[in-house]
Amino acid sequence: MSDRSPMTLFSMTQRAMSAQMVRMNAATSNLANAGSVSSSEADAYRPIRAVFATELDRASGLSGVRSDGLVQSQSAPTKRYDPDHPLADETGHIWEAAVDESAEMVEIMESARQYQNMVQALQTAKQLMLETLRSNS
Repeated sequence: MSDRSPMTLFSMTQRAMSAQMVRMNAATSNLANAGSVSSSEADAYRPIRAVFATELDRASGLSGVRSDGLVQSQSAPTKRYDPDHPLADETGHIWEAAVDESAEMVEIMESARQYQNMVQALQTAKQLMLETLRSNS
């Protein structure tokens, strides 16, 4: 973490929620490109995944998460013989994106669940803070 103010529960939760949104957006991009075809293996869509790293805030001792970008899968696209397809190469083949739709749906559901958990943690923290303020009045 940079030399900004120490990490709080709220900033840590915000970062975790942002990370889940990046994860969900990558999975939805993959799902949107499932079944897409290309005229060459090099041009075929390859699924992407978000890469994250932990980040220690020395001032508070809390660990957060940061996005280290996106990486493309090394899974090879599927070669399929379809000579009547407008994108077929000279041998009559097209290349279909290697996207596992079920795995992408699981990824979306898991990231949505984690996002929901972070919202619940914020609501609980807010409630505890309000109860603390009320008891001190």
